[in-house]
Amino acid sequence: MPFLDLPPQMQERVVCSVTAAIKYEVPANLVLAVAEKEGGKPGQRVRNSNGTDDVGAMQFNTAYLRDLERQYGITADDVAQAGCYSYDLAAWRLRGHIRNDSGDLWTRAANYHSRTPQYNAPYRADLMKRAEKWGTWLSERFVTYDPNAAGAPAIVAGTATVEGTPKEKAVTITQAAITAMAEPVQAAPKKVTVTHHRTYNQAAERALADMYAPGMVK
Repeated sequence: MPFLDLPPQMQERVVCSVTAAIKYEVPANLVLAVAEKEGGKPGQRVRNSNGTDDVGAMQFNTAYLRDLERQYGITADDVAQAGCYSYDLAAWRLRGHIRNDSGDLWTRAANYHSRTPQYNAPYRADLMKRAEKWGTWLSERFVTYDPNAAGAPAIVAGTATVEGTPKEKAVTITQAAITAMAEPVQAAPKKVTVTHHRTYNQAAERALADMYAPGMVK
């Protein structure tokens, strides 16, 4: 499989990011960029100056868990667990930012970190660089497509493309999420219980392998 050239500790991040991106119809390279930028680990909790915590592999902020805990019973302990659940939750939240927030795609995605301009802007700039790198990585290994093109397939890895001059790059969205901005946001991922602790998520690997038929892999 195309992700086996990655270090074992990165395989879960990549597999879970791509499957979450497909599930919640956001650009796969964008989820990968956020995952790399956040750089969290299962069980990790980082205290912020405002009293909130960033939790787990995707450093999901506990401020967003208040409503989720009340409505769905999702707690910080759930988000901190190993496996793909934290990536699902992060992709669900990114979908909400992309659909509901103002600004270009990268500003909205950077709202995952902060809506405050002085914190959003540097995060946004770094996110664009990482997303461009991951977009190249994906295009070299998977069939990606422009959903606006005639006859585009229903399920493949979509990406967000950075184009333009180095000074101020414009954004071309080439991903399955193009319709997500006009559709209701899906419900939050259901709470799951992880009963194993692996550095390599075999279930996630199988899920990705099933989703990408051999003929679709470059």
